[in-house]
Amino acid sequence: MRKTTLSIISFVLAGAAALTFAQNPTTQPPPGQPAPGQQAGRGGGQPAPTPPGPNPNSQYRLGPDSFPQEGVPKGEIRGPYTLPSTSGAYPGTQHTYWVYVPAQYDKDVPAALMVFQDGHAFMNPEGDIRAQNVMDNLIYRREIPVMIGVFINPGRTPEQPEPNAQEWGDRTVNRPTEYNTLDDKYARVITEELLPALSKDYNISKDPEMRGIGGSSSGAIAAFTVAWERPNQFRKVLSNVGSFVNLRGGHVYPEKILASEKKPIRVYLCDGRNDNRGLRGNGDYDEKRDWFYQNVRMMKALTQKGYDVNYSWSMNLHGQKYGGMIMPEMMRWLWRDGPVSTDVKDMVERAFRQPAAKKN
Repeated sequence: MRKTTLSIISFVLAGAAALTFAQNPTTQPPPGQPAPGQQAGRGGGQPAPTPPGPNPNSQYRLGPDSFPQEGVPKGEIRGPYTLPSTSGAYPGTQHTYWVYVPAQYDKDVPAALMVFQDGHAFMNPEGDIRAQNVMDNLIYRREIPVMIGVFINPGRTPEQPEPNAQEWGDRTVNRPTEYNTLDDKYARVITEELLPALSKDYNISKDPEMRGIGGSSSGAIAAFTVAWERPNQFRKVLSNVGSFVNLRGGHVYPEKILASEKKPIRVYLCDGRNDNRGLRGNGDYDEKRDWFYQNVRMMKALTQKGYDVNYSWSMNLHGQKYGGMIMPEMMRWLWRDGPVSTDVKDMVERAFRQPAAKKN
């Protein structure tokens, strides 16, 4: 792996802007600034109206698990690295990614793995998710296993700009094609390009139960598709305001789930009643572009088929405000079946996880 000349500092500075998604070429309100009584829409036409009263995102604030805590060993974020296209999935593209290495990582012990799409947003230290802080705190308290985290951005050509907090890449890079298309090409990027690169430097567990993948919006449907196409590699899916809608046919997933043999994957869905609802300013409604409706359909299909599925519906707009607030709980639930000792004399298990001993 070789470092690119990109600077992580640029993402930190850009990250103060709140999240909006813009895959439709219509004019959108500025990031994080929906017009009064409206939500930042994505689906054509004017932004859909929201109920009168407080901003639907007004109640969501990060809790202590999303901030650095005194005494908690801090993991390291390494990178950025460049992942060249070697699988043939998207010739001519490259993916920028960063690697979170917890203080407790021991190269002699296989670590769990969590991969986040739109990596710049999930690792932003001033953003709505702050996944590295969540992992620091939960690993320390033995609420999730010791895990390597990967923050990967959508693919782009060398000439295209890196996605950032203002432009996630829907208009500038390969994000719409990679994330929203229902095929196995992006799964090939993750399993045939990213995993081999990681395995050169880190001891990653080969057990698919020890591998999770997640994202927001189009990054969430991309994460689900990776697990759906490669359940022998990934079995835990974190989906925040997932775009299971008709951008590239994603609205058909409930039918696919019901018609297919059950797969050994676990899914946490999170969305809000004021997500993009497929309701345009002129009153036209398209249920295939209703994010909340389609997430509920996903939940019902997964439940009917007997999947291990959890979900949380709130009042939020499309974005990461609510998902960031409950990120610690989503991670706890997804990783709840980690090994645990009940031996009362096991003082190692009863103690907080300390940094791994340094080895020569």
